[in-house]
Amino acid sequence: MMSARVQSDAIDIAAELALAEQTGAGAVASFTGLVRGDDGVTVLELEHYPGATERALHDLAVEATARWGLIAAHIVHRVGRMVPGDRVVFVATAAPHRAAALDACAFLIDRLKTDAPFWKREERGADARWVEARSGDHEAADRWRGDGPAKT
Repeated sequence: MMSARVQSDAIDIAAELALAEQTGAGAVASFTGLVRGDDGVTVLELEHYPGATERALHDLAVEATARWGLIAAHIVHRVGRMVPGDRVVFVATAAPHRAAALDACAFLIDRLKTDAPFWKREERGADARWVEARSGDHEAADRWRGDGPAKT
């Protein structure tokens, strides 16, 4: 079972996690990303390309499912205006064993940060600017390409 969606509403972690837990898997791994308030960020605004963004997230879920033999992969990503502490992304993976669930969850988070078409704008008081993915985000995503961590 796979799902990948983009929404402006708050993410209901309990409901999303329950979907993964109801699959009968032996292991469920999850990640919740929060808007950080470091460096004085007061507002994070995310925009996306409707249709293309959902497709990119779905394609990543398909890749993870095939690579790690997942029973389920769920991705929920918010768009719109958010403040520090708001949930911005949730990923859950379900697999027969923990190593596959954990690796697939890490893969999805690392890759969606660079492979899904989102545009990020940060506000710091009166200053606002569009920001690119960080070099560390690209390095994390690159470790899963080619000869990166293999199926476990």
